[in-house]
Amino acid sequence: MTPSFAGTRTLAAALFAPVLLLATLDAPAASRPVGVKTMRVYNGAIAYHRASASFGYAVNLATAREAQVEALKQCADARCEIVARLRNDCGAVANGPKRFFTGKGATRPEAETKALRACGAGCEIAVWACSR
Repeated sequence: MTPSFAGTRTLAAALFAPVLLLATLDAPAASRPVGVKTMRVYNGAIAYHRASASFGYAVNLATAREAQVEALKQCADARCEIVARLRNDCGAVANGPKRFFTGKGATRPEAETKALRACGAGCEIAVWACSR
């Protein structure tokens, strides 16, 4: 009598399917099986200079470096600095009587609320941006 191996394939498939799925998530896009989706990263940045009230922002760029360079290019003052780095989220800058604060969140209202809460009384939103 010959032993049957019909159930062996089903067992092997059940045991190795999770391993194959995890391996494909780390694989480059070209080698991923059709139907496996990855989340696209959208980078952004906000540049700001408080004394001159100058700002610049960039959204939806491929790399964080590109976003930061673009935000600095848009800012009208040579003394601007990157104050917020975005990655599939929103950022806001609240300017107050003595200093400024930043906030980040999933939405514009959330980012603005966090910045204003950190800043306190007498603050206003100077700039916001969302990268998606």
